[in-house]
Formats: sequence, C-alpha cells, structure tokens
Amino acid sequence: MSDEKTDIEIVIDAKSFNKRARSILSAWKAQNKSEGENLFQSADVILIVIGNLSDANPYQKSSAVQQWLFGDECNDMLILITHDTFHIITGESNVARLEELKQTEKSIPIEIYARSKNLEKDRTLFENVVNIIKSTEEKRVGILPKDKFSGTFVQDWQAVYESNKSNFHEVDVSLRLASLLAIKDEDEQGAMRSACKVTSIFMKRAIEMLSGTIDDDKKMTHEKLAEDIDNIINDAKVWKEHRSLLQNIDANRLEWCYQPIIQSGGVYDLRPSASSNSNILHSGTILCSLGVRYRSYCSNIGRTIIIEPNKEQENNYNFLLELQRRILSTIRDGVKIRDVYSKALVYVRNKRPDLVKHFVKNIGSSIGIEFRESQYLLNAKNTQELKNGMILNLSIGFQDLSNPEAKDEESKIYALLLIDTIRVTNDTPVMLTDVKKKLNDVCYYFSDDEAKEQNDTENKRKTKRPEPKKPQSKQSAVLKTKFRSEEQGEETPEQRRKRHQKELAIQKQAEGIARFADGVDQQSSQRQAVFRKFESYKRDTALPKEIVVDLKNETIVLPIFGFAVPFHISALKNATKTEEGEYVYLRLNFLTPGQATGKKEDMPFDDPNANFVRAVTYRSTDLYLSEIYKKILDLKKTATKKEVERKEMADIIEQDKLMEVKGRRPQRLSEVYARPVMEGKRNVGELEIHQNGLRYQSSRSSQKIDILFGNIKHLFFQPCDNELIVILHIHLKNPIIIGKKKTKDIQFYREAADVQFDETTNRKRRYRYGDEDELGAEQEERRRRALLNKEFKMFAEKIAEASEGRVEVDIPFRELGFSGVPFRTNVLLQPTLECLVHLTDPPFLVITIADIEVAHLERVQYGLRNFDMVFVFKDYSRTPVHINTIPMEQLENVKEWLDNVDVSFTEGSVNLDWSKIMRTINADPAGFFKGKGWAFLQPDSENEGSDMSSDDASEFMPSDDDYGDSSSDESSYDEEASEASVSTESSDSAPDWDELEEKARRADERKQGIKRKEETNESGNKKKYRRT
Repeated sequence: MSDEKTDIEIVIDAKSFNKRARSILSAWKAQNKSEGENLFQSADVILIVIGNLSDANPYQKSSAVQQWLFGDECNDMLILITHDTFHIITGESNVARLEELKQTEKSIPIEIYARSKNLEKDRTLFENVVNIIKSTEEKRVGILPKDKFSGTFVQDWQAVYESNKSNFHEVDVSLRLASLLAIKDEDEQGAMRSACKVTSIFMKRAIEMLSGTIDDDKKMTHEKLAEDIDNIINDAKVWKEHRSLLQNIDANRLEWCYQPIIQSGGVYDLRPSASSNSNILHSGTILCSLGVRYRSYCSNIGRTIIIEPNKEQENNYNFLLELQRRILSTIRDGVKIRDVYSKALVYVRNKRPDLVKHFVKNIGSSIGIEFRESQYLLNAKNTQELKNGMILNLSIGFQDLSNPEAKDEESKIYALLLIDTIRVTNDTPVMLTDVKKKLNDVCYYFSDDEAKEQNDTENKRKTKRPEPKKPQSKQSAVLKTKFRSEEQGEETPEQRRKRHQKELAIQKQAEGIARFADGVDQQSSQRQAVFRKFESYKRDTALPKEIVVDLKNETIVLPIFGFAVPFHISALKNATKTEEGEYVYLRLNFLTPGQATGKKEDMPFDDPNANFVRAVTYRSTDLYLSEIYKKILDLKKTATKKEVERKEMADIIEQDKLMEVKGRRPQRLSEVYARPVMEGKRNVGELEIHQNGLRYQSSRSSQKIDILFGNIKHLFFQPCDNELIVILHIHLKNPIIIGKKKTKDIQFYREAADVQFDETTNRKRRYRYGDEDELGAEQEERRRRALLNKEFKMFAEKIAEASEGRVEVDIPFRELGFSGVPFRTNVLLQPTLECLVHLTDPPFLVITIADIEVAHLERVQYGLRNFDMVFVFKDYSRTPVHINTIPMEQLENVKEWLDNVDVSFTEGSVNLDWSKIMRTINADPAGFFKGKGWAFLQPDSENEGSDMSSDDASEFMPSDDDYGDSSSDESSYDEEASEASVSTESSDSAPDWDELEEKARRADERKQGIKRKEETNESGNKKKYRRT
C-alpha cells in the first residue's frame, strides 16, 4: 500500500453537508454570545488546509473535518469558514460536485474556487483568501495546529500565507470542532454499527485461527498471525458464511483501522499504538485486538485468551469483567469523564488493592472518523462531559501481572485486556461489539493424550483440540475439573459445595468491610428520610383565632397564649378525647426528637436541638371539641393516605418519549393479552417493536403501554410446555403507571388451551370422526404449542436485537424448578440464568441473583417435611424475601443451585426475626462486618455462642427474642411441620423403657378418665333435654 493516496472524486450528501455546516456556524455564533468559556477562542475565521493524504498518519483533525462535511477525503483542499460563508479551493474534478450544494433549498452560502496547474492563478486564489482574513475585525484565525501536511499545494499556500502571517493572530479551535465531531448523528451511528458488526465477525474468525494454531501446535510468529488475520477482509469464505449479516455492507468501503495486534509470551503493551512482534505465539495468555473502518468510521475490539489458567488468573479475569460492568453503569449523558475513571479506580482500590498499580492510566477514548479523539481521552484529568450520541472505545486492562504458578519463563508475566465499542445514551450505554467474553468463553484447557505412553520415543506432546471451559450444567458457575482426563470422584459434591461456600463467605466479608470502610456505603447511597417543609399560610393575618381544622392546607390552627399557632398535620402524632363530667378534654400529641416511633423510622427534624411542643390539652364544656376531634382524625387519615401514596410513587420516573418506526410497518406480535390489564378489562391487542422500545395497543381501547429498552431489566420467554399459556414477561428497572397503579412487571401472553381453537360442535365432531382415542387431537395440540413457542421466542429475540444489546432473552429452566410459597399460594419457582422467577400467575416473583447478598435456609432439621428460604439483598433497605414451605426433598437441589450461581447461603433450624436483624445491621453496617458479619448465621457459630459469655459473644448473635414462630404469615401453611418442630426437644439423657411404659400407662388412664367424664356429661344433657 502506497504512502500517499491518489486524488479521488468525492460523492457528497447535500443534506448532511448543510446540516453539519450549519451546526458549526450555530455553535460558533452561540459561543461568541455566551459569557462562558469560548472554545472557538473568539476566532473571526476558521482555516483548514489539507495536502497529500498519507497512510502513515491517517488520523488528523483536518481530514476528519473534511470527511465529516463531505462524506469522503481528498487531497489538496483549502476550507475557509467565516461567520456566514464557506470558501473552498479544490481540484477541478470536485468543483462540479460541490456546485450541487448551491442548488439545494436553504443551503449554506458557499464559494468554490477551482485550482489549476497555473501557479499564478493559484497564487491569486490564495491571495483572495488572505484578503478575506484581512477584512475581519480582529484578524483572529482559528487553526488546527497539530496537523501537518506536505505537498506542492501546501507549499504554495504557505508561501502566500507566511508573508502575511505577522498580521494575523492564530488560535486553536481543535477542542470545539472535536466536540462537534464527537456527537454522532443517526447516519454516523449507522456506519459505526456496521463497522462494529464486521469487527465482531472478524474477531470471532481471529479467535478460531488462534485456537487452530494452538491445536495444530504450529510455530507461528505474531507478525505472521497478524498478517493472516489481516487477509480476512478479502476472504470470500468469511463473506459467504456471514452473508446474511453483511448483505447491506459495501466491501469496497471497508479497511483496517490498524493491522491486527497479537501479543503473548510475557511481552505485552496495552496501548493502542502497540504492534505485533516477531516472537513465536506462546500457549499461555494471548491478547488479540483489531478494528475496522467503514465509510471512514472506526471501531475497535480486544479480547484475552487464557490457556490453562490457574485460580488466581481466573479470579483476575472475572474481576476485569465485573469492572467493565461497573464502568458501563457510570457512563451516561452529562457525566464528566474524570468521574468515570475515578470511580473505576476507587472500585479497584476497594475490591482489589493489589491490582491498583497494574491498572491502565486511561480506559479508552471517544472514537469516530478519528480512531482516537484525544480531546475525549478517558482518564483522571479530563473534565469534558459525555454526551448522548458519543461512541467510545472502552479499553480496560491490567498489565505486568505476575504468575507465581507459571510453568515456564514466558508465563511468569501476563496481562489482561478487554476492549469494546459502546454508544453513550441517557441511560445504560449500548454495546456495539458483540463477541463472547465470559470466563467460560475465553479459557481453554489441554490434556495429555494416552498415545504418549505408546510412543515414548516421540518427545512431542500430542494434545486434543482445546475446547472452551464447560460448566457442570446449564446454570453452573463452578467447574468440577480443570482437565477432562481427571476423575470427578476425588471430591464429593458436598465437600466441593462446602469449600466453595467458605470461599464465598470470606469474599462477602471482605466486600462488606470494603463497602462500609468509612462507615458510609461506598456502592450505593442509602435512602434516608428528608426533612420536608410546609408553608400553610403566607401571612399572619390569614390565621384564624380559634381551633380550626383547615382541610385545604392540611393544618390545625391552635390558640396558644392568645396567638394562633399553625401545626401541619404531619407533625401530629395522635389525638385523644376524654369526657369527665361536663367537660370535654382534647389532647394533641406531637412528634418530637427522641420519641420511640415503633416500627417506623424516626421523623427527621430541621434542628433537633430546637424547642418543641410535645403536647397540648384543651378543656371545654362545648361539644364543639368533639367535632374538632372528628375532623382531626379524618384529616390525619387523609394525610396518612396521601403520604403512603407519595412514598409509593417516589420511585416512579418519567420515561423518555417512544420513538415510533417511520417508513415501514413495525414488527408485531398479534392477538396477545397483557397483565396487568388496562381499564379492568381483558382485551386482546398487539405488541409492536419501535426504535427505542415496545408499545402494546389494545384493539378495543385507545389506551396503550409504552416500554423503553433502557427501562427493561429482564426479558423472559416462558414456553407453554406443561402450561396453559405462552409468556413474554418484562421486568422493569423502574416502575411505570398502568391505569392508576404502578408496576414493575408486565406480561404479554396467549392461551394455548383447546378451547381457543375448537370450532362449533358439529365441526368438531366431523373433525374428530374416527379419532375416538384423540391421538390426532394430541398431535395437533403438540404442533400448535410448538408453533406458539417458536413465534414468541422469535419475537423475543427480535426485541433483543432491536435493543442493540441492552436486553437479553432469559428462559426459565423448568427441570431445575422447586415448589414454594412466596406469597399466599404454593407455586413452582424456576431458576433462569440471572433470576429466580414465578411468571405463570400473579402476583409475579422476579428475584435477580446479582442483587442477592446472602440466602438463609430456615427450619432445616431432621423430621420436618418442609423448610423455608430467605433472600437478603445487597440493598439493605429492601425487605428480605421469604419463600416458605419448600419440600425437604428439594433441599439438595436448592443448595446445589445456590452454589452454582455463586450465592452464599447458610442454614439454621429455626425461623429468625429478620425485621429486627435488618434494623440492627442498618444501624451500624460497618460494625456488623467488623464483627462476624454474616457468619453469625452459620450453625457452628450458634454452638460457639452458647459456650461463650455475653461479653465475648458477637452483638449480632441472634438472641431468644430474635427467633419467631415463623418468618412470615406464610409459615402457617404447614401445621404438621410446626408441631414437629415443637415436639423435637433435645435432652441430655434419653429415658429407659420402664419410664416410657409408665408414661404410656398414665396417658391411657388420663384418656379413659376424660372419656368417662364426657360420657357422664353427655348423658346428663340428654336427661335434661327429655325433662324439658
């Protein structure tokens, strides 16, 4: 490839040019009028000069502006921008194209000058440009000082410009132009989505090539592998294999951003300027990064492949994944770049202080026409704000990590890298690159082949093809073995589970100490009660002079020493009325600091040290006080109801407007019902996919339900196998209002019962004639259910695709389900990859596994038929969720599932009072974790506590008061279990047979005596009845 690009004829989109040119002029004028920081430096003109384009330095701001305006780049062009006109000097081949810009409606004023081979004519054109600059008031020229171009055109211009340069004042306008280029419009985003799609396909192919090289034990250098990956762009096999994804992409407009980078063998460079060296590919830690440009817009991706990792390497990579998720949660419109990096660094420091010195100094940059837009570098010093529409190259990693368990010299030092291209939004950023990156997808293991023993003369080690690390089951997060040749009988499941739970408990304790290191929650701010001010009356003259209950202002006006004193109803604790003789007493008790308020939180006060009125008593012979008392109670009831509604709606947020699909019909799922129902009626409707969300429209009502992709936390598809309905269930991040109620769960379903498809009686009989056993009907029902499942699943996948990675489809695993009572009825609870759900009937249950702090199994003892399970969430302000009456036969399955999804669990023989426990923890969470933390739930902790004195015991050890008959009302569903739990009393010495026989004889005598007494009473009642 030559160093210089030939002059090409550019194709211009007039609409895009006018839109982008107008944005420059508008921003320029707006900043000149504003009093804030002027990023245009009060420039009178903006001068951009482009010479010969070189592949050695393709990313320069001048050529980026040229491509942004005109859609492509070309050699030898001068652009002078004044406050109202664009002046352009370019080659004759481009003049005709640029002239078309003048013919469009509302076009930007533009003057085009054709350069020629006549140097005198070109000099005249340059002098005209200089004269335009001279005609400005302050002669301030905005330039891009870092750009350097060569060529005859630039030299001729410099000869004219330098002679007049002393009269001008040059200022740097790079930052302001960069801010305009950083926010991508819809057309630019489309180009970058296409670039990321191709990049993802090429990365998958590159990983296949690397694994093939390792499999065949080939000795290939990094440079050779990078060259082979470079040729993928021209590989017809790849284009044919992915033709459905690449059908709308013009291969002629594709090129590499840089040559692919392959690194291994202890020598790693995480900077974007790194290159592949001539070392042989080492079977250890391999870093691969690559990026593709499409229509001049860049993309980037990077992955780490680990061969035979040890436990420490696995933990470090999992932490890298978690760190990326944390960073993504902080990226949104309006956030300062330095805050994103600082929060990432704080998270590393709190969670893994040993990795702080290995963390990269910046985590990427904005990306677009330029691969690295340096004005938006993601580091700790950049004060620029992220904006909706920016595309970021998010690159995080740890370098120079040491491996003490290395098998060879090259494996002693390794690095971890994770790169993705994302789009900034007002909410969660959108992932544009799509290549698997979980630990199971990037780790490979080898095993020695048995043929080695048969051929000892060969020193070559024969291996099987490396395979991704497989979990134990579909939900497993823990690996039984590292090598396929290992026997799985070395460690029993119970031993493995205990070992893993011990590791999780230690990890939870460390996380808790780091989370509350300074006595404050470092991860999430606890919701605290805020003092609310009320102003019932503007002036003193508006106050009445007697006891008045003002319903409008929710205020009680009381006369105190001749003054009318207003009290808002929220300050009233309670009111009492007593009658003694001819007097009526009315006592009003008010809320004051330090009062015990029962289960409710203490009311906040503006100044707790101020003087407060605790109670006021009035006495009167007039029955008017009784009416006042009644009005006060009614007002208090109304105000309490309003306050409850206000708190209930406190987490309701206003959604963005749904952007409907235009120009085509949206994808639809017809004839579905919605839950909760609108207007109290069940009506069939259609579910539609639009640009940024979903819309459900009832066929018999004008009401609709809009759901934005950014507000969807989980999307579930539950097939109709063994069910009466097929379901698409959406669990929201923030609740929305449907009707007059808020909800976080919205469900769309269609019934699969025969009644929905049977025709009239006669038709049905003719159809089933000769099918008395209904075998044909069963086959038809199975076929119909399969079609329903396929239709709903495909629609769910379309939703996930339209959301651009923000939503993933999750499917419940019925074979792992277990029964329990989360509310009032016994239902089937089914695990998914990310949740535990019950979706068949309302009320629905969706518990996100990532939100769980610990799980505690209650009433786990011999002889009981059922046990209970309690989930405590990481957000301690949330009430723990109880699932009662789980069959004891499911105990091992529940334990295995909890262990596989990395949930730390404990078990106990009794029910605990979780309301008291959570109040104790919330009162001093730092002290809780400095003590035993969640270890107080361990059975061995209870035994140790009984031998210890009260001074030595942890203050968080559950006392007798902390135990209850049941964790919730639902525990009464199993009366037999409750009786069994009462009857299983332990004693130091068991009674002998003689004592047992004596107790049985006495019990029989008591029963006989009671029976004779009942017969006597019954006979007496009968005689009485006859006498009457």
